[in-house]
Amino acid sequence: MWIDIALTQEPIARPQTWNVPFDPKTGSLVEFYGVVRETEGAAQISSLRYEAYASMAEKVMREKIANLEKKHPCQAIRIVHRLGLVPKGESAIYVGIQSRHRREGFLFLQEFMDEFKKDVPIWKLK
Repeated sequence: MWIDIALTQEPIARPQTWNVPFDPKTGSLVEFYGVVRETEGAAQISSLRYEAYASMAEKVMREKIANLEKKHPCQAIRIVHRLGLVPKGESAIYVGIQSRHRREGFLFLQEFMDEFKKDVPIWKLK
């Protein structure tokens, strides 16, 4: 499985570009953009700040990917997470998954994001 993980201070482009040859076995490309809303709980906000323990965040993400790949085989995954100040309306995270079938891609994405929010040392600050 091809894996690309980036933590960046730069805005995440939409649509995101992949620097990997498209696998001819791929029948599905599932993409997710997590966007900063104008509210956090009941409070109006203009932005959120994200901080990370970068080396540990990448290590934990790679472990999560390895475990999920056993359940939902995929060809490639690209993760880009923004750090620093992210204004409302902009993406804080992008996840793209290439898989043979859409089911594997969607299940992989859903489980990855659930696990990501619980365990990856990237913190959302108001």
